[in-house]
Amino acid sequence: MPQAGPKYEPASAEAQSLTKAQKRAEGRARQEQQRAAKAAQKQQPQSGLGAPGTTGSSSSKSKGTVPKKPVSESNKTPSAAASSSKDAPTTLREGAGGLDGLSDGPKSRGLRIFSHFGLPKTPGHQIKGDIHPAIVKLGLQFSEFKICGANARCIATLTAFKMVIQDYVTPPHNTLSRHLMTHLSPQITHLVTARPMSVTMGNAIRQLKLEISGSDIDLPEQDAKDALCQKIDNYIRDRIIIADEVIEDLAVKKIKDEDVVLTYARSSLVEKIILRAHSLNKRFSVIVVDSRPLLEGKALLHSLTSTVPPIPCTYALLPALPSLITDADIVLLGAHSLHANGSVYSRAGTAMVAMLAKEHTVPVMLCCETYKFSETVMLDGFGKNELAPTKFSPASPKSNSNLEVLNPLYDSTPASCITAVVTEVGLIPPTSISSIPLALGRTTL
Repeated sequence: MPQAGPKYEPASAEAQSLTKAQKRAEGRARQEQQRAAKAAQKQQPQSGLGAPGTTGSSSSKSKGTVPKKPVSESNKTPSAAASSSKDAPTTLREGAGGLDGLSDGPKSRGLRIFSHFGLPKTPGHQIKGDIHPAIVKLGLQFSEFKICGANARCIATLTAFKMVIQDYVTPPHNTLSRHLMTHLSPQITHLVTARPMSVTMGNAIRQLKLEISGSDIDLPEQDAKDALCQKIDNYIRDRIIIADEVIEDLAVKKIKDEDVVLTYARSSLVEKIILRAHSLNKRFSVIVVDSRPLLEGKALLHSLTSTVPPIPCTYALLPALPSLITDADIVLLGAHSLHANGSVYSRAGTAMVAMLAKEHTVPVMLCCETYKFSETVMLDGFGKNELAPTKFSPASPKSNSNLEVLNPLYDSTPASCITAVVTEVGLIPPTSISSIPLALGRTTL
């Protein structure tokens, strides 16, 4: 009997500590229950995230939190229950932001695999720095897709830079060849903010900077600016306009009478080739394959059927391609850029057209100017891409739906699916891109 007293003293101390723990746990439990209720309302369509106990146990395992004593569900202390309920809404929030990307609204569009894609900007994005009005206008046209296409964007950019150079005044104690590059940097940044820079724009801007750095410092300022503008005009004439004319002459020879030409979306160069063949009185028909979100093939169809006499055309969407590819004699495709490993970076859907044409032994001719060549390597369409604005989507998903519409604008076509690349230097295989600068006597394109 005298030994019974000491046995109850630790029990009373433990009871006091449990009482304090219960008081703290009750407050935490109430807060976490409220958070869990709010998170559960947002996650009602998801069946797997509705049970707080299950998600709490899984999250506690993933975080490596192990209770000091093995406690069963029936004998779980209030503090353990509070910690379990505390982990549950955390898992719900992680599932909401990282799995479907719907609860966070437009800030997190799509899965994490698309998080690095170029997101469309609002037309009135913030203007930072001393931006020329012509660049501001061009940025709005880029963001609203009023100027679309690699050639059109490059020509518009260089034309705007001509206005920037003519309005530029060299500050005192500075030279034009050094300070003008600093003045152009915020202009370029503004355009990139409106829409990711294309390969054609990057090559043209790189050439422009090279010309600026090599300008004679002894020339009067106006003469130096006129010389730079003349070099911009020469670049547009030589690398785009004349190059397109040479490519037209080469590609038209591949179109025979009674041929069926299949093309995808709209390429300004392919459109010129088809119209040139029609002007030479060649009798052929065209299949225009199109797809969402931009539906550019409609503009090409209108241009081809507006000729006199109109070119016989068939318009179809991309799912109908398998039933039409058997009728085609040649496939003409355009390109956004052509990379060192021979892969073609072009409008989304081009890879499907080229692969299906190869499967049916239909020759695929890629029409591309040399200034679209890039020294980088493109392995797939996920390393670099751009998302179309939501205004091009047919319909927005419901607010309680797990579906979200994502429209990547480009894809990558492997070199094995391209028969030949038609350039201003001739017809070459896509794997011989890297040898062209040497053939032209240049170090770079």
